[in-house]
Amino acid sequence: MKISMYVAAVLAGAAVLAGCSKQSPTQRSAATAPAAQASPKLDIRPLGDEEISIDTSRIQSEELKKVFDYIDANIDQHVANLQKWIQQPSVSNTGEGIQESAEMVKGFFDQLGCQQTEIYEPGLTDWGQQGNPVVYANCDEGAEKTLVIYWMYDTMPVTQPDLWKAPPFEGRLVEQAPFKKVLIGRGAVNSKGPQMVELNALMAIKAVTGTLPVNIIFVADGDEERMSMGYRKFMTEHPEKFAKADAMFLFGGQSAGGAGRLGAGSEGLFYVELTTSGEKWGQGPNYSDIHGGNKRTVASPAWRHMKMLSTLIDEDTHKVLIDGFYDNVAPIPAAADELMRKEATQLDLKKAAQNLGVEKFFTDDPYTYIKQQRFGMSFNLDGIWGGNMFAGGSGSILPNKVVSKHSFRYVPNVTSEELLTKLRKHLDKRGYNDVEINVIGDMPWSKVETNTEIGRAVVRMMDAFNMQHGKLSDEPSIALFGGAGMNMMAPAWPAYLVRNDKLNMPVISGSAGLGGNAHAANEFYVIEGAGKVYGMAGAEKSIATVLYNFAGKN
Repeated sequence: MKISMYVAAVLAGAAVLAGCSKQSPTQRSAATAPAAQASPKLDIRPLGDEEISIDTSRIQSEELKKVFDYIDANIDQHVANLQKWIQQPSVSNTGEGIQESAEMVKGFFDQLGCQQTEIYEPGLTDWGQQGNPVVYANCDEGAEKTLVIYWMYDTMPVTQPDLWKAPPFEGRLVEQAPFKKVLIGRGAVNSKGPQMVELNALMAIKAVTGTLPVNIIFVADGDEERMSMGYRKFMTEHPEKFAKADAMFLFGGQSAGGAGRLGAGSEGLFYVELTTSGEKWGQGPNYSDIHGGNKRTVASPAWRHMKMLSTLIDEDTHKVLIDGFYDNVAPIPAAADELMRKEATQLDLKKAAQNLGVEKFFTDDPYTYIKQQRFGMSFNLDGIWGGNMFAGGSGSILPNKVVSKHSFRYVPNVTSEELLTKLRKHLDKRGYNDVEINVIGDMPWSKVETNTEIGRAVVRMMDAFNMQHGKLSDEPSIALFGGAGMNMMAPAWPAYLVRNDKLNMPVISGSAGLGGNAHAANEFYVIEGAGKVYGMAGAEKSIATVLYNFAGKN
């Protein structure tokens, strides 16, 4: 695989943070001093306008304190590292920049000093699509414990470029109240920002001490936005690469109010495409689109598709109308229901809608809203295409077929096989047996307990960073635990691939830092913190603290 000149330049720039792992800490400090002087002048304030601070009495390691100082001194370069990564597109749904990005990520791991780095080409995946590369690295530091760090280097496409306040692949720093500096860019929060925070923290530890407190195994998913199809194949075929791992850690962040979020369970996510065509229907164009003037005498598969879709969702209640859709949903625990009712008394739905960028929610009842967010099922129309797809102007087309893409969000104890069967029966019962269902992929729900060694390491960090957080739990859950208890159902990610008979390792997410607008215009990551939210420097310190806690060195 040939690395582009652009990627080579980026990797050369990233090298300023890495040193020879054989150097002593004193030699390393001297070696990195010129790099610090050569850092870009971004004038980043490490503490920004933060009203929250680290309780230094809980930071016992002198090494860790030196790492904190190093992060503050080099924060301009660390932000520049994120800008360079944002400037490399990595859109898995279109393939734009994917191969170059895989090489770039491998270069990150090489610069960190990992002894084994490789790009795995998965080929055809379980659902028939070509998988994107998985990047694997093994960094043996001679430590007692080994931590797997999950990454995803792919991002969503940019679908509405005119809405962005800065070009999506520039990495521009802008003011966005209450923060003086945030970075705007596709992938800023989902998930290059939080992951660069991890890499910067690891680089900082090595620059100060010459070694990491734990062994690290990286696995970087290039298909997360496509149901992790390539990653699924890699994990299924190579469990031996994780045999020595003690736990998995993945990127996280704070809530908008500053609370820490604990958790690593996952809701279920199941994708299908529905296709109505003239050929299968036996009416309308049977080969290609035709002139729209023929609608006077030719039936329209597009109108039929619209009528079919209208049978799936109730327009007024927004409930899914697929027969038996809500059967088998696990009952809500009484304690969780009591907690939700309590939290509902403190929730401002108008403010929540404003923060999300929606006009309103389809319920005005805070309790109903919270219950839906944490235990609800949904069937979404993610996209639809066919015929004249050009905005504005005209052009008369009678499409020969229409395709719509749909995602199920599902919970214990529902399965994707059950949902697929019910969808097929629903369509057949209503005379739409000609409508084709194409399975795109599945990410089953996965329950995870948080009261583990890595979970306790994260909680000790949050306590030291004065971040509110929920309680650790011995009961496996798919929820995120935040400052007021359970925040919401954990977003879909391929947790099920490490929570199985072959691996079944503890998993946790949790760190400082904040971003927003994932999958939307003006995706951002906070660079200079404010109020109860840490900026990038604080986020990096939180990662370093988790590693030292987990290693038993703090």
